[in-house]
Amino acid sequence: MPLRFLTAGESHGPALTAILDGIPAGLPLTPDIINKELARRQQGYGSGGRMKIEKDAVQILGGVMAGETTGAPIAMLVKNADHIKWKGKAVEPMTAPRPGHADLTGAVKYGYKDLRPALERASARETTMRVAAGAVCKHLLAQFGIIVGGYVVSIGEAAADFGDTPYAERFTRAEESDIRCPDPASAKKMRDEIEKTIRGKNTLGGIIEIVALNLPIGLGSFAQWDKRLEAKLAHAIMSVQAIKGIEIGDAFDNAKRLGTEAHDPIQMQNVEGRRQNENLQPSTINLHRLTNRAGGIEGGISNGQPIVIRAAMKPIATTLLPQPTVDLALQADSPTKYERSDFCPVPRAVPILEAMTAFVLADALLEKLGGDSMTEIKPRFNSLRQATLEDLPMDNLPHVFWD
Repeated sequence: MPLRFLTAGESHGPALTAILDGIPAGLPLTPDIINKELARRQQGYGSGGRMKIEKDAVQILGGVMAGETTGAPIAMLVKNADHIKWKGKAVEPMTAPRPGHADLTGAVKYGYKDLRPALERASARETTMRVAAGAVCKHLLAQFGIIVGGYVVSIGEAAADFGDTPYAERFTRAEESDIRCPDPASAKKMRDEIEKTIRGKNTLGGIIEIVALNLPIGLGSFAQWDKRLEAKLAHAIMSVQAIKGIEIGDAFDNAKRLGTEAHDPIQMQNVEGRRQNENLQPSTINLHRLTNRAGGIEGGISNGQPIVIRAAMKPIATTLLPQPTVDLALQADSPTKYERSDFCPVPRAVPILEAMTAFVLADALLEKLGGDSMTEIKPRFNSLRQATLEDLPMDNLPHVFWD
């Protein structure tokens, strides 16, 4: 059964909810595991006043008993602390759509008489439950040694170069920074960009990198268009509010290169040891890559290298500085009215993109392994084929494929 989740709730409604279906039985799970990720989502320089109000904490309402998943759908709820200010009160009409938001498109699509229903559901507050669902998926992947992490690459014109810093070290350093940038000098430049933007009553976007480590080869498929792993990842990442672009690996740089410069040559590893010892088994001869320009995916299938995703986040639509729009009630040109929001959501978006990546990879892993419980799945993971000569026997004979 495919892994899936649904969220429900409005930004200022009583609560947000999610149902995550397809997690196998026997996964140890407590609210603390989810709350840790929810807290990460609320942290980051450039956030607005809402994060000072909310203290997100999950209630697990189903699918977990005695601290373990049961295989049934996992139901989760996070209350909105800010709801008390809205409950039972008349809300001022919202009739001037913000450029770049779902206000106008939502009203046209659903026929709203007020723009607020579009705002309430389209709001990034909804990502609270994506992070909750993703936290469970990250925890599942961790049982197999798979790690999903992320960090900020650039904000506005300020960009970082991490050189050869190992990914795991980047993850750790990013969490020590309120910009979520692993390089302190670059983080300072990004902070300066955000401060300048706040003073200018504007908003700012940036680029986020998400990386998955220790994935096995063979997740995804080229057999159908909707089974390709990079397509599923792109769908998930692009579904996040304000994300307007994505690349896997060095996609845009590769577009400028020749074919012999854009790919990752395959080499045998430990071959010298085999030459010195003819009895060395093929299982010790690995196929190795010196580069990872493909970003860990070839032909829609994971190739064992780190999966590297870069996502471009636009400046969000709600600005203190008014923008030109039309007041639909007055039927006249009008400036936008400010709705409380972030100045720069990029640092806070890192755990959201991690969550969506983890969901896709957990789904692909479960599809590959099958099984309804952790006791079934773990032995299957340990027996997956590897990129060794032993796991790639070729009969080296002509074949008649079509007769």
